[in-house]
Amino acid sequence: MHDVAQRAGVSQSTVSFVINNRTDIGISDETKERVWKAVRELDYRPNAMARGLRSSKSQLIGLISDEIAATPYAVQIISGAQDAAWELDKVLLVINTGGSTEIKDTAVRVLLDHQVESIVYATMYHRAVSPPDRLRHAPCVLLNCFAPDRSFPSVVPDEAQGGRTATEALILKGHRRIGFINNIDAIPATFGRLAGYREVLASYGLAYDESLVQRMPSDSGGGYDGAQALMQLPDPPTAIFCFNDRMAMGAYDALRKIGRAIPEDVAVIGFDDEEMISAHLYPPLTTVQLPHYEMGQWAIDFLSTHSGATLPPVQHLMDCPLISRASI
Repeated sequence: MHDVAQRAGVSQSTVSFVINNRTDIGISDETKERVWKAVRELDYRPNAMARGLRSSKSQLIGLISDEIAATPYAVQIISGAQDAAWELDKVLLVINTGGSTEIKDTAVRVLLDHQVESIVYATMYHRAVSPPDRLRHAPCVLLNCFAPDRSFPSVVPDEAQGGRTATEALILKGHRRIGFINNIDAIPATFGRLAGYREVLASYGLAYDESLVQRMPSDSGGGYDGAQALMQLPDPPTAIFCFNDRMAMGAYDALRKIGRAIPEDVAVIGFDDEEMISAHLYPPLTTVQLPHYEMGQWAIDFLSTHSGATLPPVQHLMDCPLISRASI
């Protein structure tokens, strides 16, 4: 600021008044132009930290993740949050903790020391978490996770709705015997997607058949084994709903091995829309999309419309849309 004042031939206080757009000070347009010319020539940037201390607005939002920043399909969470932050003229600071409790605690402290206006706490998959206690000292939203006591606001995928969407898409194509290869882990997605599957069967008057549900590890091997087991039933399904796209990839291999064509003989639908898999299988996989980008946007928008460290502890369920391709 001293250099700008010297270049423009004015006092430092005049420079401060001009760059902060003070309209209550009588400064001529010619003087303002000299100041802005000097600012441009010197590439001057105000000290954001000092400005933040004066105004209590740092224009910074922190995002703490466990492994989400390193997962290609979930990077959309960061993109959604960042785009929403830019719309508010704010900058997103992302810290990837790798799941370390010690790093999480340090990350929160560092963000608070840098006067962030709010914090988004995100996880790689939908689950219950115990957020660091320090997060209670700033406005905070949990993204893709929730506190068991619901003491923090959160945004998560509507797993049951996604299960309903996948199952109904198969029914609307004429299928009545629909297999489901579910995950074995006790997480919200496992329970929610099964609940959605059962709800839609019941709504169409189709009986739930336990033999049509296989529980496997949620990888391609689990999908392969689950599809094999389903197709060995005396009355095998004509369609298979897979817990995720990786399991669907394994189901593709199992069906090809026994000479079944997709979708002519057996329809397959996945979940997640992990694009490196779903869009590049043959035929391309119809799947249900996890709304990573939209959850990132919602978290920032929620923080922008609520003030204070104590936020309403709502849990927002985000719809999971159907991505239609060629496998059903």
